[in-house]
Amino acid sequence: MSTFLLIFCVKSDKKIKKNLDKRFKNINPRLDDFSRLGRKEELDVDDLVEQLRNGDRKALSTAITLVESKHPRHKAFADEVIERCILFAGRSIRIGITGTPGVGKSSFIEQVGQHILKEDHKIAILTIDPSSQVTGGSILGDKTRMQELAKNQDVYIRPTPAGDSLGGVAKKTRETILLCEAAGFDIVLIETVGVGQSETMVHAMVDVFLLLLLPGSGDELQGMKRGIMEMADIVVVNKADGQRVAAAKATALEYQNAIHLFPAKENGQIVSTLTCSSSTGKGVDVVWKEVRQLAGSLKKNGYFNENRRKQAAYWLDQTIRDNLINTFFTDTAVREAYEIAKKAVLDGKKSPFAAAEEVVAIIKK
Repeated sequence: MSTFLLIFCVKSDKKIKKNLDKRFKNINPRLDDFSRLGRKEELDVDDLVEQLRNGDRKALSTAITLVESKHPRHKAFADEVIERCILFAGRSIRIGITGTPGVGKSSFIEQVGQHILKEDHKIAILTIDPSSQVTGGSILGDKTRMQELAKNQDVYIRPTPAGDSLGGVAKKTRETILLCEAAGFDIVLIETVGVGQSETMVHAMVDVFLLLLLPGSGDELQGMKRGIMEMADIVVVNKADGQRVAAAKATALEYQNAIHLFPAKENGQIVSTLTCSSSTGKGVDVVWKEVRQLAGSLKKNGYFNENRRKQAAYWLDQTIRDNLINTFFTDTAVREAYEIAKKAVLDGKKSPFAAAEEVVAIIKK
């Protein structure tokens, strides 16, 4: 009897697995492609870059997956792909979009994307989603809020989980920008997590930075970091519809008055304060027109290219720091010293500062 049950279970498991594989392939026909990513010998840099340059979305997704992968064998491969693509990158307008959660960033992108497509552009939308600090998971549901854009072949949407390292995500996002540009996308929109550290990272990789606000949010001016306001190139009060139109205009005026108190921007441009509604679409065309004009002005006065150069230098420094930290903690002697120092700190025998100096001294020697 038990032998019969064992044979039955094995056959049933195989049947269940076969049905599950079939279901998953119906949901994601590229399931086999991703399962092969772990086998480097089946990947070819020349083929992948050629397909990506021809606008193959599958090749673009594969390249980005390699960039995001933590698998050791993928890093060298991804670095080579980036180096091959960098000569074809840089020919886009990079736009950062930030604002507090619930301000309507995804809905705004859905609306402004329609106006961008009318001008025969190809749009890459990169979103950074917050990750759970408990499970580490992310919803990655931005496509559900961009239903029309998600169906358009001239639009590529790629969500990225923030994880526990915004710096690392930002580095991967910057590399993803280069890949998207090499694939022919000439407008790149980057949606941030919300107001916080991610804004600084994203600001260092875009040409135009939009700050979205809610009507009646003037009281938040005191609590909002001044740095966010100073980074903004265009301030947009969203959800200016129905009974909120008057409040949106009042909020825009309040922020416009506050901006005048800040030092002049390095790019020599005056920050615009506009209103729009992502639900009705009213005013979104004006925002896009302002973005285009600003990008044109920055190119004309030379700041556009100069800013790109400064950003490249910034990411060189940032990447060196990240690599040094990774190298530091993967060194065997350092790891052993770190564990000893950590125990001493937890036991209250040493201060964190003195213990840190001792660990760093190992590298100095």
